Amino acid sequence: MEIDFARVLGLVTRSVRNFEKDGKAASAVTLTRLYDTSVDDLWDALTSKERIPRWFLPVEGDLRLGGKYQLKGNAGGTITECAPPTHFAATWEFGGAVSWIDVALAAERSQVRLTLEHTAIIEDHWNQFGPGAVGIGWDLAIAGLERYLATGASVDHEAAEAWMVSPDGKGFMSQSGEFWRAAHVGSGVDPTSAKERSDRTIAFYRGELPPDIAHPGTGS
Repeated sequence: MEIDFARVLGLVTRSVRNFEKDGKAASAVTLTRLYDTSVDDLWDALTSKERIPRWFLPVEGDLRLGGKYQLKGNAGGTITECAPPTHFAATWEFGGAVSWIDVALAAERSQVRLTLEHTAIIEDHWNQFGPGAVGIGWDLAIAGLERYLATGASVDHEAAEAWMVSPDGKGFMSQSGEFWRAAHVGSGVDPTSAKERSDRTIAFYRGELPPDIAHPGTGS
């Protein structure tokens, strides 16, 4: 499995914003990038029970408004908004925590812009790991989506797991973490604090986190 991670990561625009949600401090991690396909095709790849496992994970449930879903070994939740073929939103429930995802598609000439926003309440987990805890996982997912759309080949999960611990895989996660550190600083967070959190998250994804530190457990 080969990925030109410098190119793939460079295609993504990342941002972090801090605000109040339901009376609590919250933060939203946003990724946006263009794909060489149609809106209908990208929507189907993102929402079809048959196609989601080809680039992400097997999924079970009722993939419609109000339905519940469960990604194998990962997050589950409820679909709270659904307006085919341009927008859906859902809860993202993992490890006893609830956060929220929002996905929008927009045609731009011969391409489609995907915007993915993941919102979480700021608490101990966020203060320890920062936006990279979900951001690195989403960078990996949308890189897999690009490969699937370009080749039509389904992900080989064994090969993907081997790649994750390879020098290229670790390089991808390190570079992704650095991009998220920069986005975190751009949101107004102290650079030293942002670096401490990103270093901790990168170490987790690279399998180098000391055993006495809790892992991000983001589910993305």
